[in-house]
Amino acid sequence: MNVKDFDFELPKELIAQDPLEDRSASRLMLLDRKTGEVKHSIFKNIIDELKEGDCLVINDTKVIPARLFGEREGTGAGIEVLLLKRMANDVWETLVKPGKKAKPGTVISFGGGLLKGTVVDVVEDGNRLIQFFYEGIFEEILDKLGQMPLPPYITHPLKDKNRYQTVYAKHDGSAAAPTAGLHFTKELLAQIEAKGVTIAHVTLHVGLGTFRPVKVEEITEHHMHSEFYIIEEEEARKINDTKQRGGRVIAVGTTSCRTLESAADAKGHIKSGSGWTDIFIYPGYEFKMIDALITNFHLPQSTLIMLVSAFAGRESVLEAYRQAVEAEYRFFSFGDAMFIR
Repeated sequence: MNVKDFDFELPKELIAQDPLEDRSASRLMLLDRKTGEVKHSIFKNIIDELKEGDCLVINDTKVIPARLFGEREGTGAGIEVLLLKRMANDVWETLVKPGKKAKPGTVISFGGGLLKGTVVDVVEDGNRLIQFFYEGIFEEILDKLGQMPLPPYITHPLKDKNRYQTVYAKHDGSAAAPTAGLHFTKELLAQIEAKGVTIAHVTLHVGLGTFRPVKVEEITEHHMHSEFYIIEEEEARKINDTKQRGGRVIAVGTTSCRTLESAADAKGHIKSGSGWTDIFIYPGYEFKMIDALITNFHLPQSTLIMLVSAFAGRESVLEAYRQAVEAEYRFFSFGDAMFIR
């Protein structure tokens, strides 16, 4: 299967640069994956698509202000560091720009020395392992010095960094937001629960590997980076009980979907626990767990549009995207949503 099979034309002006003032006011495309039928709505009306006995699965990871600007000691040259994955002993896997200047032994100073880091190794894809040195609490220093790691297609500065967090974000660790969840408000979630829909939490710390372009022509040769997930026993029970009763398990976002599919056994039973997943879902994949999916509109030729195509069919998805472009839907992280049922 060729990466070009997942291409589509997208005018640049349809890439959403700013979040809407009302999270739930974005548009919502409804896609029937059996018939390919497309309907149009508003996100707050998602409640009308949910039924008593359904289980909505949300990813409660929290984006950390992972983008740091510092300078190399000795030269004073500017350098940008993006935290990707926490390792042991204050070592992080990072993306560094310019990378060529960050050889092992390089010392980088942030915030006038409030935080310092030493490059200790170069790993896969040229990422750097950096060991950090500081006094106090790392998260507090990061909150003071770091910026939100917005995707490169968003060129506007973010006025309120909480708008790149879901309202239910809880566990620090993501380098990117689980953006399908950005449409929910606390009020909407309360209304959904009052309707008799169970809300289950999972945690998957989103890495940039999810969003990296597929650089091989044959998609089966693409390698996904691993991401850490946690499913608590009580949350697994909610999901399994829903399945047992015949209710639908509805994943909010591709991150929740990948977590569920990674933790499900062949019989469609979720196992609680934690681990790393590098699951790559593309057409031909047989879903074990999810029955419906809430998601945003994704980049051409991305692993995310491949996942959506695996769930709803490539032809149906590309036709839905064509209609979305025609109707001037807003795309990507701050854009509109799709409910695939």
